[in-house]
Amino acid sequence: MMQLKRTYFVAALALMLVVGVTLGAMAGGRAERAPQAAAAPMAPVLPVQMPLNTGSFAGVAEAIKPAVININTVSKGGGAGAGGRTPFEEFFGEEFFRRFFGDTPERIPQRSLGSGVIVDASGIALTNAHVVEKATEIEVITLDGSKHKAKVVGADKKTDLAVLKLDDGKAQFKFARLGDSDRMQVGDWVIAVGSPFGLQATVTAGIVSAKARNIGQGPFDDFIQTDAAINPGNSGGPLVNMAGEVIGINTAIVAGGSGIGFAIPSNMAKKIYTEINSKGRVTRGWLGVSIQPLTAELAKSFNAKDTKGVLISDVIGESPAAKAGLKPGDILLEFDGKKVEAPADLQRTVGLAQPGQEAKMKVWRDQGEKTIDIKIGEAPDDKETPARPSRVAPSTLGLEVRPITPEIARQLNLKSNDGVIVARVDEGSAAGDAGVQRGDVIREINRQKVRSMADYERLTKDVKEGDRLTVLLQRGQMSLYVAFTATGRG
Repeated sequence: MMQLKRTYFVAALALMLVVGVTLGAMAGGRAERAPQAAAAPMAPVLPVQMPLNTGSFAGVAEAIKPAVININTVSKGGGAGAGGRTPFEEFFGEEFFRRFFGDTPERIPQRSLGSGVIVDASGIALTNAHVVEKATEIEVITLDGSKHKAKVVGADKKTDLAVLKLDDGKAQFKFARLGDSDRMQVGDWVIAVGSPFGLQATVTAGIVSAKARNIGQGPFDDFIQTDAAINPGNSGGPLVNMAGEVIGINTAIVAGGSGIGFAIPSNMAKKIYTEINSKGRVTRGWLGVSIQPLTAELAKSFNAKDTKGVLISDVIGESPAAKAGLKPGDILLEFDGKKVEAPADLQRTVGLAQPGQEAKMKVWRDQGEKTIDIKIGEAPDDKETPARPSRVAPSTLGLEVRPITPEIARQLNLKSNDGVIVARVDEGSAAGDAGVQRGDVIREINRQKVRSMADYERLTKDVKEGDRLTVLLQRGQMSLYVAFTATGRG
């Protein structure tokens, strides 16, 4: 069926070319009779990234396959904590495996299978971090069937990328070039190469289905989605454009999904690979802020134009953000010229920035936009400050609060006695529905500090139905805002 379709395609293409030549000749004749008429430019019928010359992906496949490797790993530990799963387990699921074969004894070495791509002649290869996680032995098989020992130079779990070195860098290998993933467009042709289910050098073709996909894997989600078939065992293999360049590292599939796979963009992989290869670790940018999504209620409370942007709920002292003058309650709209519409946007942009780099931020403060310069810091202990979860909903007062004693401050590891602590939340109250919890510390009400019970009572005694409130809470080590419209006492 595929051959029949290809025949029709080639015939149609040939017909189009013949018609084009004939029409061109006719147009040329008319042009001679009417020299003043200008010829209209012809739009390309087919996308540039299609294999036009032969109608085949064979040339690209032959060029990339020698750089693609089959990765076999062995890890000693069994059970739930074992690293990597066989293609059988990955395809059918752990529950299926346990039902028919039982739990795997710890004494049996666990074997895992994946793919990778060599990106340097000295034997430097890229794969997924989850392919080599906890591996005690790594064996690599190249296209010609030769086997090589490999070791992990470094791995970055946050982007699921690992760098391997084959044969201690003593041999020479055929390698692939890393392309520019930013230049890829939705609809461009790509091929995926790897070892699905152990079938080495398997090539599948498709297109770029979407870009900048967030699939909930971590703060740096920015995946290329493709419909080129990716199956268990393809993990770590390359996604390649029609110039034979690697524009992605295949990393994930949708369980039960048909034609839905994801790849780490090559530009992100290039940054991680370069840092691991040169420094042995990945450094990430850091601002020192706690952030949360800007809901419709919060946007109204801060008189923002819309819900685009992220709300800063806390600023760490002496951090780059504090030195730049950022404040809790600021709404960050742009960072380094890029729009920030969700916490993941900021985390990804800042985390991938180079520490020491200077950037401009656009924030919403006091009902107006303000530009702030900042010098990006280095994330302490390579841990990006996570987005603070927001449990915001329409709320009202339905709380019993108490002063913070020195003993309470010590138990909760608070830096000061400022604020009041929530001792009880009325069941069914709007405060409870909003997510206010027992043990939360109230720091602000409507942007005014709450340092004592007197402050709390002064700021809440005249609250009536329909009044809007914005409350800053501290919960453990995190800060978050809640916004609500009072509907009566709980």
